[in-house]
Amino acid sequence: MPSDRQEGPVVLDTLELESRPHSRQDLQPNNYQQLKPADGGIAAWKVLFAAFMFEALLWGFPISFGVFQNHYAKLPEFEDNPHVTIVGTMASGIPYLGAPFMAVFVRRYQRYRNQMIWAGWPLCIAALVAGSFANTIGALIVTQGIMYGTGFLIFYYPIISIVTEWWIQRRGMAFGIITSAAGASGIAMPLIIETLLDKYGHRTTLQAVAVSMALLTGPLIPFLKGRLPPSPSSTVVRQDWSFVRRPLFHVYCTANVAQGLGFFFPSLFLPSYATSIDLSARKGALLLALMCFAQVLGQSAFGILSDKVGLNSLLIISTSVAAVATFTSWGLAHDLAPLIVFALFFGFFAYGFCSLRARMGTAVSEEPTAALATFGIFVFCQGFGNVLAGPISAALLSEEVRRDGYGLRRYKSMIIFTGTCTLMSAVSVGLWLLRPKRLLMA
Repeated sequence: MPSDRQEGPVVLDTLELESRPHSRQDLQPNNYQQLKPADGGIAAWKVLFAAFMFEALLWGFPISFGVFQNHYAKLPEFEDNPHVTIVGTMASGIPYLGAPFMAVFVRRYQRYRNQMIWAGWPLCIAALVAGSFANTIGALIVTQGIMYGTGFLIFYYPIISIVTEWWIQRRGMAFGIITSAAGASGIAMPLIIETLLDKYGHRTTLQAVAVSMALLTGPLIPFLKGRLPPSPSSTVVRQDWSFVRRPLFHVYCTANVAQGLGFFFPSLFLPSYATSIDLSARKGALLLALMCFAQVLGQSAFGILSDKVGLNSLLIISTSVAAVATFTSWGLAHDLAPLIVFALFFGFFAYGFCSLRARMGTAVSEEPTAALATFGIFVFCQGFGNVLAGPISAALLSEEVRRDGYGLRRYKSMIIFTGTCTLMSAVSVGLWLLRPKRLLMA
């Protein structure tokens, strides 16, 4: 492997080639190519910067959907429609649910990664433009929801695949930068979107966002070039699936599903909750910005701690504290102060859980080929909860708002559900730690 200080191209060695889906002919010495160094250099930083911008803007948009949801609820054509939440859950849920499948697809057809980016990126842009002409919830679900989520799924995992080629020894740092991007953009994006919605309405806002995304990310696509030579074959490297027989793998799957079932409600409903206690829409957007700020800190902190502290302890702490904050600071909130406390605690601890997925993978399998598979499966597990969040919230929300009631009464069942699911994630890991020693070693 090239060191951080190495400059100039290096020769691709057999080990690096064999880690990729190449045929036997690809491994002949005549097919070796000179490579630029990994873990540094202009080309590597260009790729990382491009990935950061795509994550910040195109993933930052769906996680700010709570602001749109609050706006849609005030419009005559969408007013009091309980299915408006499905728009946001589809936009963010499809990339979660499609993760393991797209990862396999990208690995098989890695030579077409740039074509995938060029297919998915314009689909996202077109989804926003098409959504600006929607007059029904169904049309919004198809455009701003399904169409946008599908486009993101198609272009995102090829980008991640390219990043892993350029960042090897410093991959943790690289992915720390990428995952913090959405939180960083979330600090400002909800406020910007809220201002645009207030002044111009959702149609002009969606069109303006589409144009901005195209101008800010389109010129970066040429930076997204793989470091390793593409393989002319489409043979898949043998995948190690032995980890699926380990009990701990199923414990982590359960923890991710439980956490995912309650994870998405705060970002969807904090703005409307704030409006229900007579706070301005801008303060609702501010709560999302504070949550994103805490997210950046939490994901960075838990990622660093996972190299030094027991993984299961971090999982239990992150979910337990998030659950307590939900039951208390959110459920009992009747003014701005407790909502600020909730946004900061939930953003730090609940989002910190998400940064631990890679370490969950190494805990259940030491095989390098299993890393992407376990990550995709755990993302899928959380995404399962994301897609169900819309239908579940429609069933949990009541019509009546009472200022003196727990969760303003309207949000009571949803808050209890969120806190309980988050707590069950901690319980699933805690019960595993209390099992007999022979099972702990499994």
